[in-house]
Amino acid sequence: MLAEGLSKGFAVAEKDPGLAGTLRHLLRRRMRTIEAVREVSFAIEPGEIVGFLGPNGAGKTTTLKMLSGLIHPSAGRVQVAGCVPFERRERFLQQITLVMGNRQQLLWDLPPLESFRVNAAVYGLDDGEAKRRINELAEMLELGEELRRPVRKLSLGQRMKAELLAALLHRPAVLFLDEPTLGLDVNAQARVRSFLADYNRRTGATVLLTSHYMGDITSLCERVLLIHEGRLFHDGSLEELTNRLAPCREVRLELRHPQPAEAFEAFGALECDNEQDQEQAGDRVVRLLIPRDTLTQQVGELLSRFEVLDLEVRDPPIEELIGALFRAPAGGNRSDSPT
Repeated sequence: MLAEGLSKGFAVAEKDPGLAGTLRHLLRRRMRTIEAVREVSFAIEPGEIVGFLGPNGAGKTTTLKMLSGLIHPSAGRVQVAGCVPFERRERFLQQITLVMGNRQQLLWDLPPLESFRVNAAVYGLDDGEAKRRINELAEMLELGEELRRPVRKLSLGQRMKAELLAALLHRPAVLFLDEPTLGLDVNAQARVRSFLADYNRRTGATVLLTSHYMGDITSLCERVLLIHEGRLFHDGSLEELTNRLAPCREVRLELRHPQPAEAFEAFGALECDNEQDQEQAGDRVVRLLIPRDTLTQQVGELLSRFEVLDLEVRDPPIEELIGALFRAPAGGNRSDSPT
């Protein structure tokens, strides 16, 4: 999968409020262009699972639609499975699938099995092969009698698993997954993640996954693409992203004896995110942000100066880092530049 200088702009009409604005809109329409995606370039190797992160409106879904051939790019070049997506050739369509957590392809009043039979016919599968693939995927997804109930009577998690089965029936080589765990509870999310990891191991399929649930990304993806305001911001591992956004490590101490906050002034920033942490900071539990280059030295000093019952060193949660990045004012002082 390859994207070079991929861009997409949408022409939208501007309209003033009121009757006068409506009349002007009819007689002399003003148009402006919104740049949803701007010169995005990346390459994904066969068999990779890559996370695609960004806030709402960053350009994730628009990029997926260009990669899957649903919309034509305004500029740039894109190639998926050896094909140009927007040409929509049969060889390309046989190799890809697009699953969107807020859209469904299953017929609401019919059991999922009926929709599967339609999909099998579309992709030219005979009855025997279709049945074998349905049984194999149903076992992986832990679906049984649910396949014989009307879709409207299934839970959200069951529907999402049935949607995945329908999308994978033709064994695509490339999966575009847009919020596949949207709205699912924790247990259902975990089952979908486990299935996707298992499917990737068994088939070697390439997966590009967007999600607002960082658990999806951290459990499935070694590499992430980060997009913001239509531009690619980061292309690399989660660890590289964490190091890039967080020059400090978080150190959590549980002390034998209470200590005032002033005792830790020489050891980096004291983290107090809520009232409970504020109470603990002057008591037995302390959280510190310590620069990575002095971490070993300062942890040694902490252990020698205080009676420590427990010590934990970790990176700040990745969702907090990315959230803070996206909340930063546009044009503010950022250490990162678009990749």
